[in-house]
Amino acid sequence: MAKAFWPGPLTLVLPVADTDAVSDLARAGLDTVAVRAPAHPLARALLARFGGPVVAPSANRSGRPSPTNYADAMEETGDKVAAALDGGPCEVGLESTVVALLDQPRLLRPGSVTREEIEAVIGPLAEAQADAKRSPGRLARHYSPKAPVRLNVAAPEPGEAYLAFGPGEHRWNLSPTGDLREAASRLFAYLRDADRTTPAAIAVAPIPHEGLGEAINDRLKRAAGFVG
Repeated sequence: MAKAFWPGPLTLVLPVADTDAVSDLARAGLDTVAVRAPAHPLARALLARFGGPVVAPSANRSGRPSPTNYADAMEETGDKVAAALDGGPCEVGLESTVVALLDQPRLLRPGSVTREEIEAVIGPLAEAQADAKRSPGRLARHYSPKAPVRLNVAAPEPGEAYLAFGPGEHRWNLSPTGDLREAASRLFAYLRDADRTTPAAIAVAPIPHEGLGEAINDRLKRAAGFVG
């Protein structure tokens, strides 16, 4: 999997043979550690300058939508950071795919490296089950704006902000052409921008569930406060 997808947005949850070798803070007290090799040139330059692994949470407070550009990251973290690097807006827009490689390969969190792409390399993926606790981003309510979120909405109610998908003129259209990668790259930025208008709710158009749509729908279900 590393050979096929690294560097890139794939996190592997792996067993730690010697728990004293990896800080408890990096393991969240577990006997596993999640490892990723980022593709972004700025992240790779930072790692090269540091000369070792870096423990790095995302730049959002727990439960909030992930920031995918510098301005949103600074709005989220404020004066709590000592330094900030601006690498431009995120190209992918969603957090990494997380796969546990323990008793058998399990998909803990879908992402832009899709289930189909992974299974083409290593065969069928099991569901999260008992390994779910080893991955971030699995709260029933997560990635959530302040406004309530409604899913699979063909047309918004009065007072609602609408995240459209497909042809049409809308202030927040995830992809007028129905491109799932474009929708993923815009998702969190549009959720945050729509939320700033203090709507009665944020309504979201139906998103196809195949390919990258599985990851988009996972984030939307958690933003709405449930996991179907």
